[in-house]
Amino acid sequence: MVTAIYPGTFDPITLGHLDIIERASKIFDRLIVSVVMNVEKTPMLEINERVELIKKVVSANPKVEVDCSLELLADYAKQFENPVIIKGLRNSYDYEYETVMAAFNKKLNSQLETFFISASAKYIYLSSSAVRQLAMYGADLSEYVPKQVADALDQKLRNRR
Repeated sequence: MVTAIYPGTFDPITLGHLDIIERASKIFDRLIVSVVMNVEKTPMLEINERVELIKKVVSANPKVEVDCSLELLADYAKQFENPVIIKGLRNSYDYEYETVMAAFNKKLNSQLETFFISASAKYIYLSSSAVRQLAMYGADLSEYVPKQVADALDQKLRNRR
């Protein structure tokens, strides 16, 4: 059995992320969406909030599980049989960054392979940071995130005011 791990901050999870999840789940036996910490980012949603939101929006897919990790991805992957990493790529900048990260992960865990999945054309521009910014201005997020996510962002921002 091959276990694919799709790591990310998912702050918030977008329709682009969900597209990658759906496509990867058709290829691999098991897909774990792992919410990870990125020290370079300041999240809007707490890690447990992101995990719960993702669980809600992927619940219909029996091949998908949701987890979180605060350790290095290469170490996290060691707990799974035949693990591979899934990375979605929107553009050449993503490719350059993710190929370097794949090399680091391979160096840290020689059993670990990384698979790149190109973003669908309709989501190539979509990022969590753009969604967060739109949310701060009260924009309609329905084309970018599932309704549950838009509602959670709206509630989070209302609570901050």
